[in-house]
Amino acid sequence: MFVFVLLFWALLLASIPVGLFALYLLLTSSREPNLSRSQNERTYLDPSTKQRHEFPSLEDNASLSLSVIVPAYKEEERLPVMMEETLEYLEKRKKEDFDFHYEIIIVDDGSTDKTTEVALEYVDKYGAEIIRVLTFDKNRGKGGAVRMGMLSARGRRLLMVDADGASKFSDLDKLEKALDEVESKDEEEEKMAIAVGSRAHMEADSVVERSFFRTFLMKGFHMLVLLCVRGVKDTQCGFKLFTRSVAQRLFPVYHVERWAFDVELLYIAEQLNIPIKEVAITWHEVDGSKIIPVFSWLQMGRDILFIRLRYLFGIWSYGPRKLKEN
Repeated sequence: MFVFVLLFWALLLASIPVGLFALYLLLTSSREPNLSRSQNERTYLDPSTKQRHEFPSLEDNASLSLSVIVPAYKEEERLPVMMEETLEYLEKRKKEDFDFHYEIIIVDDGSTDKTTEVALEYVDKYGAEIIRVLTFDKNRGKGGAVRMGMLSARGRRLLMVDADGASKFSDLDKLEKALDEVESKDEEEEKMAIAVGSRAHMEADSVVERSFFRTFLMKGFHMLVLLCVRGVKDTQCGFKLFTRSVAQRLFPVYHVERWAFDVELLYIAEQLNIPIKEVAITWHEVDGSKIIPVFSWLQMGRDILFIRLRYLFGIWSYGPRKLKEN
């Protein structure tokens, strides 16, 4: 009997820190994703008329073949290189296929440099029907920038791509082929599917160039990712393609708005049994990364742990949500 009493009190005492941690998660977390945006953030500028127009909604039916979402923070120097490569590919494809129509949405995540001005030069050249700029009043993180770009898109398929030009844009062909393998052309309604660009095939070579400490942190980060995502080796590559039905389901419901948003996005997709195809792409390092190696990895690791625990405790949910105008 004495042993059972000791066991009871041991379990009770052990549950106290767990309960306090759960309470901390509850008190420091909003149950609802942040879908709010200011009136200025709901509109885009047409330089030809000097007028601002309302962005469309992701809830609308698709009116274009492809939307390209480019989150950008202090990218006045790297953005032009990425845009030239992207536009060269898209314009060539448009000439070869008259049924192909695209748009690029550049989301300036509260930059303090001339990112918006540089982006508007492309709007002035190609027109606001093809390129639109969404400028945040203040920085809210890459996940927030990608979300708002997606919620304003018109494409049947939606691609997120980093502004640094690290990914070879023509590898979009590989991602589209992966989605084609999931989608059935005989069905009227498109299937849900995601194609994820991956650098996992480059991992062995990149480890050689890293210090032991950075390699240790990277391995630890990958172990944490496994708490949420099991079927994707490279969750952080900024080159992902979504069918519109997937975008409508996922982008209104995730909570994390900074670097670890990809992990939550893919976690929800796996929980909903949405097919995810991981595709090896060409990628190269580009100077000027906004990720601080140690600090950013620790921040992402913390966020990933919180993602798993907040869903485990029922603090967050990924139930369907209608887009709200707050």
